[in-house]
Order: sequence, then C-alpha cells, then structure tokens
Amino acid sequence: MSDPMSASRFLRALKAEGLHVVEVGEWRTHNRNHVGPWGPVNGVMIHHTVTQGSQATVRICRDGYSGLPGPLCHGVITKDGTVHLVGYGRANHAGRGDDDVLRAVIAERFPLPPDNEANTDGNARFYGFECENLGDGKDPWPQVQLEAVEKAAAAVCRVHGWTEKSVIGHLEWQPGKVDPRGFTMAGMRARIADRLGT
Repeated sequence: MSDPMSASRFLRALKAEGLHVVEVGEWRTHNRNHVGPWGPVNGVMIHHTVTQGSQATVRICRDGYSGLPGPLCHGVITKDGTVHLVGYGRANHAGRGDDDVLRAVIAERFPLPPDNEANTDGNARFYGFECENLGDGKDPWPQVQLEAVEKAAAAVCRVHGWTEKSVIGHLEWQPGKVDPRGFTMAGMRARIADRLGT
C-alpha cells in the first residue's frame, strides 16, 4: 500500500524502463479526483480497449464517452508499443470490484480468489493501462505491444517495490469482465517477474 507517485516520477519511471512515451495535453492534471480519492494505491490493472486505430483509441481513453467521462486510464498502450499518457490521478478504469481480490493483491498472495463481488472502488486503488485491441480473441497483440505492457507494469512495480503479483487484469477484478483477452495474465506476470528479477 503506497501513496501514488507524482506525475513527474511516473513519467521518469516509464522512460527509465525503455518505453516510448507521448504526453497528451495536460495529462498531469486530467483526472476524476473531484469525485473521490486516488490512493493509497495497491497495484496495476491491465485492460483492452475494444477499439481500433491508435488516434481514436487515445482520444476515447482521454475524453471518455457518454456516461463514462475520461480519463479512462493513465496510459494507453497502442499497437506500436507507444505509451500515451492521458491522465493522472483518479481515472474511470477499474470500477467496482472484489474486496477479496484487493486483499490478495495487497498481500501479493496467489492464486487470486474468484472475483464474485463488486463492492470495492478500484479506481482509487490501481494504476490503469488501456491497451489498443478489439478484445475479440482474434485481433493480434504485436510483440512490441506486449513488451510495452510488460515494461509499463514493471516500471510502476519497481518504484513501489511491488512484485509481479501486484499486476492484475480487469477480468480478475470485476465480475463479467473479460479483458485483457488474447494473452493470459499469468503469462504477462511471468514476463514482468523476469524483468524485475523476482
């Protein structure tokens, strides 16, 4: 359990991990902090966007849409492996999920319990990365994009002193969610563990 790092520290951490980062508008102050807290933070959540086209994907994740105002994450990872920073602070990405899962993430205890409740505010607790993909199980995940997911999650974990067990998918948090679809979170956590040396 940690206080969120500053926006500047977040940017430095991503770049230090070797990522290509694009800053989108006033991302450092674009957030939903007026509707609730952000922090203490406990982990990183990975999503897919169900969108196509990098420009449109970044715009949607920054601005949101009717009924769900942006930002919808902190960073958008496009097919080419670029991380587009669209917001910092509370973001509408995790929604309400399972308190048992949160306790397991805090303790870095696996296997995770089933996510069968939606009783806990995840937007306050997780960094969020949205990844450009249709989420149909057919849209490919380029290696450069998967590597960027690995690096982005590892960068956050490295700053907070977390292991790969602090990284979960939306499908492991909120009942009914399937993202990210097209790779396994177990496989991604193994990649992150290798990168962190854990």
